[in-house]
Amino acid sequence: MVGKNTYFISDLHLGAKYMHDPLERERRVCRFLDSIKDDAAQLYLLGDILDYWYEYKYVVPRGYIRFLGKLAELADAGVSITWVTGNHDVWLFDYLRDQIGLTVLYGHTMVEAAGKRVLIAHGDDVGVQHAMYRFTRWCFYNKVCQWLYAGIHPRWTYPIATGWSNENRTRRNPQEQQAISDRAANRLVDFSRQYHKAHPEVEAFIYGHIHIARVHDQEPGLPPVFFLGEWINHSTYLKLDTDGVFQLLNYEEQ
Repeated sequence: MVGKNTYFISDLHLGAKYMHDPLERERRVCRFLDSIKDDAAQLYLLGDILDYWYEYKYVVPRGYIRFLGKLAELADAGVSITWVTGNHDVWLFDYLRDQIGLTVLYGHTMVEAAGKRVLIAHGDDVGVQHAMYRFTRWCFYNKVCQWLYAGIHPRWTYPIATGWSNENRTRRNPQEQQAISDRAANRLVDFSRQYHKAHPEVEAFIYGHIHIARVHDQEPGLPPVFFLGEWINHSTYLKLDTDGVFQLLNYEEQ
C-alpha cells in the first residue's frame, strides 16, 4: 500500500502464566492493533508473540482468540502481516498462514519495508550462542523431534512447556535478567557488524528477544540496530513511516 506505515512488534508473550491479568494484556494488544489498522501497510511480528504454541495436525491450542481474530481483521483489510518465529512460538506451521493469510518466516531474513532494506530476526538464532542453547534450538526445529513431541498428549506437554517458561522468567532477579539482556544485545550488535560487512546494502537491523527497548545508532559505518522491547511490563513498538523515518515508541492509550 502506498502512503501507509510499517510497524514492528515482538515479545508479547500472550498467555504467559507469570503475566498479571493476561486477558487484559491481550485486549490491550488488540486495542493497539485497532489504533494502527487504518494507517498500516505492513505489520511484522518478530517472535515470542505467544508464550507457548504448538500446532498439531488437526487441532491448535486454546486461547488467543481475540488476538488471532484481530490479525485476521487486519489481513482482510489489506495489511500485509509477517510473523517471524521466536523461541516461544517456534512451532507455527500452516494454520495461521492458511486461515489468516499471513507469512511465517523462520530465522533472520532481509526484507524491504517502506523502500528500506531491513534485516529482521527474533534474535535467538544469530550470533554466538553456548552449546546447550544451540542443541535445544536444534531439537525445537528438528522434524523428527517435532513428530515425537506431537505424539505426546497435550495434557503433559502443555504444563511442562508453560511451567518451563514461567520458571525461566521468574527465577532470576532484575539485576541478573538485565545482565543477560545486555550480553544478548552485545551479541546481536556484533552479529550486525559482521553481517553488514558482507551485506552493506542493509539499512537497519531490527530484533526482539532481549526485552529491552533500545536503539544502537551512534556507531560510524553501522546502520541503526533496533531492539523492540516487550509487552509484559511495557508496550513498545517500532514505526517506519512513509518518509523512511524510524520511531521507537510506547503505546499509550488516550
